[in-house]
Amino acid sequence: MSRILVVDDDDAFRAMLRETLERAGHEVHDAPNGAIALEIDQRTPCDVVVIDLVMPEKEGLETILELRRRRSRTKIIAMSGGGSGNPKSNLAIAARLGARRTLTKPFSRGELLLAIDHVLVDATS
Repeated sequence: MSRILVVDDDDAFRAMLRETLERAGHEVHDAPNGAIALEIDQRTPCDVVVIDLVMPEKEGLETILELRRRRSRTKIIAMSGGGSGNPKSNLAIAARLGARRTLTKPFSRGELLLAIDHVLVDATS
């Protein structure tokens, strides 16, 4: 079982991700923005952070930078539907900042679980 932090400002979407990951046997924490995510990760470091890029208060790219600064080996999966921008360019930036996988919204539960499996396997090799 891995400890996963899900960060997304959409309450219903975040709850669906949490349920999917819990059913897969993971311990899940969640946050509605990057500021709260950083507080949670400080108290309870997570194995994987699944983070939206477009959020109020502290957005995803800024949060990724802070997470990587704190613990360079943090495993991050970035996700985006684009907001007012292009999701592919935002996800490409997230990858350059250290996200190990990216997901374009909407994505399936299977795609999420596969991305989680990949970053966890990458961590052991």
